[in-house]
Parts: sequence; structure tokens; C-alpha cells
Amino acid sequence: MRRAILFVSALLLASAAPASAQLDQILKEIDTYSRPGVGTPGDAKIGAALKQALQVGTENAVKLTGKTDGYLTNKAIKILMPERLRTVERGLRTAGYGSEVDKLVLNMNRAAERAAPSAKKIFWNAIGGMTIDDARRILGGTPTAATDYFKSKTSASLTLAFRPIVDQAMNEVGTTRQYNELLGQAKAIPFLKTENYDLDRYVVGKALDGLFHMVGEEERKIRADPAARVTDLLKEVFGK
Repeated sequence: MRRAILFVSALLLASAAPASAQLDQILKEIDTYSRPGVGTPGDAKIGAALKQALQVGTENAVKLTGKTDGYLTNKAIKILMPERLRTVERGLRTAGYGSEVDKLVLNMNRAAERAAPSAKKIFWNAIGGMTIDDARRILGGTPTAATDYFKSKTSASLTLAFRPIVDQAMNEVGTTRQYNELLGQAKAIPFLKTENYDLDRYVVGKALDGLFHMVGEEERKIRADPAARVTDLLKEVFGK
């Protein structure tokens, strides 16, 4: 049981370890608890260490996305024009509106970057609700079991939190106006079929996809890559 808890404690730590004195302290505390001959603390104390460790890991993922260019320059999560509008995009670029399309893409990513920091509190609420059974499932689960846990527990709350932030950000920088103007220009292009599209909803969805992708990448790294196990605790837990 305690091994399962230690496993989850380690799960999202590698990404933050080099830069976090707080993390070093957490690892020392958990490592002390795991040594033979050392008195075992109560479940509440071990659980508190677990939750604090997961807070460090998820905060790191939020920091990676919630900054300027956090989405825009990361090819894995950059928000592009919606698939259903790709034909319209090609038509607009052919007609000389490429710079306007690029600005629209830029502002969609900026909106996602502005929304990402609001995920931290929601992630931490999910961590607070984690049970021993959750830890067991993560321990025996897929390479992204912890990420899947967060996705199942936080997607609805994150969608509600992100939507007004994205709406406001896109209104402030004129994204909605830009989109409507581009749509009007596209309608003037012969034989180019256009359609109305909920761009704000699309950006919210892609912003969440990108956030969970970053959490999942860190989880995969620590599970699969020995070089990512930067402490004795990580080597012990994941080496076996």
C-alpha cells in the first residue's frame, strides 16, 4: 500500500526537480519515510507528502503552458485553424489574406496561454480528493494513468473555468472580430464554401488537450526513461 503511495508521489516530479528547492525537501521527506528501520508516519502524513508532490508536478505543467508562447511555439500543442475550416484557410491564403490568418492563429494561442494558469487550483482540488484506490489504479495502469485520472476528474471544471477567460481574451485582442472579417472575405471568394463556427469553444477544447498532453509527456518520461529519474527515490520506484 505504502509503495503505491510512494509511486504516485514520484510520478510527476521529474520535470520540476532541477529547479525546485521545495521539491528537494519533499523528496527527502518521502525518502526518509521509505527507508528500512525508520519509523513509519501515519497515513495522513504520507498522504500529505503525496499531495504536495503532485502539486509540484502539475504546477510545472501549468507553467509550461501558461506563459507567452507556451502553446504557440510548441508544435505538439499549438492551436491551428479548425480542421473544418482548413479549406477556407487555404482559400484565404491563396487570395492574399495569409497574414490575417496567421494573426488569428496567434491570438487563439494567446487566449489559451492566458487561460492555462487557472488550471492549477482545479488540479490541486483533484489531488485533494485522491484516494488509496486511485493510487492503486495509477500504479497498475497505463503509461498515462495519472494524466487520465486528472482528465476524468477535472475536464468539466476546467472547461467551465477556461471558457470565460478564453472569451474575454479573444474579445480583448479582437479574435472574434478577425474571424468574422475573414469569414466575410472568404464568402467573397468564388466556389469557397464557408460555415459559421464556435471558435471560442474550439480554443477551449484545444487548450485543454494541450495542457493534458504536457502532463502526459512528463508522466511517460519518468515511467520509461531512466535518465529522467533524477533522485534515488525515482530510480527505486520506477526501476522495479
